[in-house]
Amino acid sequence: MTNLHRLYALTHSLYSGRARAYLIKQGITFQEFSTGHESFKAEVLPKGKLATIPTLVTPSGEVIRDGAAIIEHFESANGRPSQPQGACQQIISALFDVIGHDGLLRPAMHYRWNYPAENLQFVHHHFLYAQRDTPERAEKTEHMMNRMRQVTEVFGVTKQSQPLVETLYTEYLDVLNRHFEHYPYLLGWKPCIGDFGLLAPMYAHLGRDPYPASLMQKRAPRVYRWVERMNRADQDVPEFFTPGTDFLENDEVPETLMAVLRAVAEDFVPETRAAAERINDWLGQQQPEAGATAVGRLGNLVGRAEFSVRGQTITALASPYRFYLLQRVQAIYAGLPLAEQASVEQMLQACGMHEMLSIKLDRSIGRADNLEVWL
Repeated sequence: MTNLHRLYALTHSLYSGRARAYLIKQGITFQEFSTGHESFKAEVLPKGKLATIPTLVTPSGEVIRDGAAIIEHFESANGRPSQPQGACQQIISALFDVIGHDGLLRPAMHYRWNYPAENLQFVHHHFLYAQRDTPERAEKTEHMMNRMRQVTEVFGVTKQSQPLVETLYTEYLDVLNRHFEHYPYLLGWKPCIGDFGLLAPMYAHLGRDPYPASLMQKRAPRVYRWVERMNRADQDVPEFFTPGTDFLENDEVPETLMAVLRAVAEDFVPETRAAAERINDWLGQQQPEAGATAVGRLGNLVGRAEFSVRGQTITALASPYRFYLLQRVQAIYAGLPLAEQASVEQMLQACGMHEMLSIKLDRSIGRADNLEVWL
């Protein structure tokens, strides 16, 4: 028995960064292990059910698979230190969690795999050393990397869409950089749930891989500082000479953050709408039983959805997990008094995200025995 939590994760893993940063910021002692560690297959996977990361093992031996579940485990036990009190800030925090998990997959995958001259040696190193030193390691590494390259196209990155993906990402970087000129975190002076969600793509892929990291350093240095800051246990705000210690007062959502949401909404909203239509069609045809698994390998369960951005058609995986997280946004809204609901609606209208309150699946998604399941 040990008092340390064990985090099974990978440095180059997109979703691992979300849980790792949370543990660091909350002062939770942990030891990190690669999924290549023998204990992952022998001890963790039978309880975790899926070979996905991050997966946490508590000192008592409880296994928690998935970053959102790991964060919820600690938030619910510790008075929700990363959840703002105000209605608008709660919605924004939960919404950025969805955006980070699902809304930036195209630039994350594109900038990792479509700049091999700059990235390949770095990425290969991480894939290789995530595994045990066996005679099959090199072959297995190539197989894994080739598989992830193919996933890039599944998320909607093609030769035709690459210029648009880059344009949308750089525009987003610019407005996010302006926000972090004024505040060290999304909602002020400490990280909210949305900060951890947003870090997922912004750290391992976009903030560490050589080409996108260089782009971020040159074009958006304040965003790069936020990435660094999110991996530090302290507040890490020496460039702010009169810092606060909490979320912004009076439920404020700064205009600089509204600008970020407007930039993200341009492809996030039509993709969410199209994905819901595709998944609802699938639900109507398949009629999965209550308790059936709602998330498949790499989320590839129901197929792809087609949507349009700036006159260009993009086809991307329709992921039920997006709506598992979006349910949280909608549940917060549903639990608010009518006056606060009106404030939230006005705010989301102003940043182009109002549809996030109404786009829903015909079936809810719950969680049972470490799996997301249809209810």
